[in-house]
Amino acid sequence: MALNKKPVTGMKDILPEEMEIRDYVIGIIKETYGNFGFTSIETPCVENIANLNCKAGGENEKLIFKILKRGEKLRLEEAKSEEDLVDGGLRYDLTVPLVRYYAAHANELPSPFKALQMGNVWRADRPQRGRYRQFMQCDIDILGEASNLAEIELILATTTTLGKLGFKNFQIRINDRQILKAMAAYSGFGEADYDAIFITLDKMDKIGIDGVREELLNAGYPQESVEKYMALFRGVEASDTPVAYLTEQIADFLPEGVQESFQEIIDSVEAVKGNFFELVFDPTLVRGMSYYTGTIFEVAVPEFGGSCGGGGRYDKMVGKFTGNDVPACGFSIGFERIILLLMENGFQVPKAGKKIAYLMEKGLSSEKLCEVMAQAQTEREKGNQILVARMNKNKKFQKEQLTAQGYEAFQEFYREELKR
Repeated sequence: MALNKKPVTGMKDILPEEMEIRDYVIGIIKETYGNFGFTSIETPCVENIANLNCKAGGENEKLIFKILKRGEKLRLEEAKSEEDLVDGGLRYDLTVPLVRYYAAHANELPSPFKALQMGNVWRADRPQRGRYRQFMQCDIDILGEASNLAEIELILATTTTLGKLGFKNFQIRINDRQILKAMAAYSGFGEADYDAIFITLDKMDKIGIDGVREELLNAGYPQESVEKYMALFRGVEASDTPVAYLTEQIADFLPEGVQESFQEIIDSVEAVKGNFFELVFDPTLVRGMSYYTGTIFEVAVPEFGGSCGGGGRYDKMVGKFTGNDVPACGFSIGFERIILLLMENGFQVPKAGKKIAYLMEKGLSSEKLCEVMAQAQTEREKGNQILVARMNKNKKFQKEQLTAQGYEAFQEFYREELKR
């Protein structure tokens, strides 16, 4: 029986055309983030299952690819629960591994620590356009910076990177979990109900304000609280100064300094940003991860019809490992979705030199082969990309394939003479 040549469901092979774009994008990301002072790190793809199940990953904890114990530790016949079988899992994001990494190495790292991490993650999710079970994430995080300088730097670094990749007219939607909680408290909801209410609120872009209202009422929440809650969103939408309007309404429930810090983030980004993106206050933005404690943000790209990245502040996560909380904030670019959009729009990697193919007839003498290789090296030193290959019988088809790969010139080498 022949082996299965298809990748596992939700995973994919990457062909050279896409790989070239991925490598280029990775280079731009690393260069740009490096200019903002972020340094690259790497963590293992496998994490302790207890770390992955620490109640910080929200719904993603249901999507973990779990790893059985190995060797003598795996005793199937004696197992009474999952804990007896599983001790590790493939990471579902890069934040939990980063926090463990920081907790282990904090004494060896600068403060604040600006980390760049790129790597594959795995989720047992339902595959769809732009969503896979194995995919690359690209995160930047700042640990040890309690002020809003972290949020400002993260937004500017991310938008600068997207701009260099040619993205325009996208939005950075911004909110704060403290504002979300204050809105719920102002409306009269109990704190125990916040998470359920926010899950419904997160559907606002799909079902609209009337759909959210109806769903909250059907869930049994008091009509008075629901109507008061909906009035806040209508007021924000109608106001010319939405942040000022909302924070004035919920001032008695908002921790001191939140409004001023949030407005400062907006003002600072607006003061230096280009005209290729818009910063938008969105009081319906929730973000699914339960570890967020403050500012949250998301990249909305019209061409994709959804989010292409996001992040926020998570000041309580390091404390789960060390017992001492450390301020932390991060932003993740949706790498796979960016690659998808670039490919769908026919993106071509910029070339400093030319792509030239040297096609050699079979049976070329050793002397002629050395001459060809020396010429190829000279051209490469000039910055050109040179492919040296044997000439196929169907030379026309071979050239068509190479042209599709971006080769713009050909040189042909024969046994009897050199043809250009």
